[in-house]
Amino acid sequence: MPDKLIQELDDETHTKLNIEQLTRITAMVREYQGNVKSHLTQHQAKKSSWADRIADRIALFGGSWTFILLFALFLVSWMVLNLTRYAYDKPPFILLNLILSCISAFQAPVILMSQNRQANRDKQEAILDFAINYRAEQENMEMKELLERMDQRLERMERQISRQ
Repeated sequence: MPDKLIQELDDETHTKLNIEQLTRITAMVREYQGNVKSHLTQHQAKKSSWADRIADRIALFGGSWTFILLFALFLVSWMVLNLTRYAYDKPPFILLNLILSCISAFQAPVILMSQNRQANRDKQEAILDFAINYRAEQENMEMKELLERMDQRLERMERQISRQ
């Protein structure tokens, strides 16, 4: 985003900024974004319990390629082992089905809890973004009014000068 902002500011022909000004603006935007993100992260960390953090970690692992690959390896190993003479869960693998059902029964609610917390975080960020945008729009309107007043004053001064 800061690079996009620099490009937009640099493209404006009537407000060409020098490198120092562009650097200062970029630094301010990055610092502001960092402060907002760190504040939200700290607020969420204070608000979440140890169970919430565990649920987030389980959901993070459960939705990863590592989990998929490890689980596929477990399933294949289970089936291969139980097709040999050391089988303790012969086909149709009733014990394996029970294990899979139990994993699903526990993993699904944990993932849903994690998703609900993420949705709450997203909602807070959206509200904060709206507040920031609203405040920026208010400041822009104030600046526009000020510029219009300055323009009117300048026109009056030019008229007075032209009369003299």
